[in-house]
Amino acid sequence: MTSRKSVLVLGGSSDIGRAAARAFAKAGYDVALAGRDAAALEPDAADLRARYDIEASTRTFDVLDTASFDGFVAGLPVLPDVVISIVGLLGVQQKAESDLAHAATIMRSNYEGPSLILGLFAEKFLGRGNGTIVGVSSVAGDRGRASNYVYGSAKAGFSAFLSGLRARASRGGVHVVTVKPGFVRTKMTEGMKLIGPLTVEAPVVGDAILRAVEKKTDVVYVSGIWRVVMLIIKALPEVVFKKLKF
Repeated sequence: MTSRKSVLVLGGSSDIGRAAARAFAKAGYDVALAGRDAAALEPDAADLRARYDIEASTRTFDVLDTASFDGFVAGLPVLPDVVISIVGLLGVQQKAESDLAHAATIMRSNYEGPSLILGLFAEKFLGRGNGTIVGVSSVAGDRGRASNYVYGSAKAGFSAFLSGLRARASRGGVHVVTVKPGFVRTKMTEGMKLIGPLTVEAPVVGDAILRAVEKKTDVVYVSGIWRVVMLIIKALPEVVFKKLKF
């Protein structure tokens, strides 16, 4: 029986998910990667085992299949020390404005599913008396913008959920982290016009998540400049903000 700590990465096939898994594996954590196609995650698990001499496994997890959540948690061989939710869907704002199914999928992928699964883990962790929950949200949730308000509203809800859960869970020895990466070069942002000084690589986010867990940080803006940018954006009067074209 291993005495190492363990981490479960929900959204393990994403670029940030892979980066977080590597960061924790390098730090000596056993890793479980979860995604819709567990078999596709096996090469990543094998690489982690070979590279870092830790235990790595894969699990099937679909953030939209909320009916499966109870069974998913109950079926884990070991309740992890840390669970990280990196699942999400950027979607297409213009499509979401008229396609209700697409809008619903964006909202469910970024708010409903992640909140419900992390809520389940919170109950398990509180029953045990310890554990860390990490939710990867977005600076897009700090204020709704015309260009991505469907996605942004879902992330705003997720951030609010994590904030409330943090306040409650802290009384029972459980730490909740909210991570706001800003622009990250990943498959999800491929083709987007990213601003260089505001953009980071996925490994930077993975390392930031590990540091936040170890230091028990509450809210992390991966690039510190985003904290300043969002403070300015949130301070703009609505009459000015609604005229901005971004």
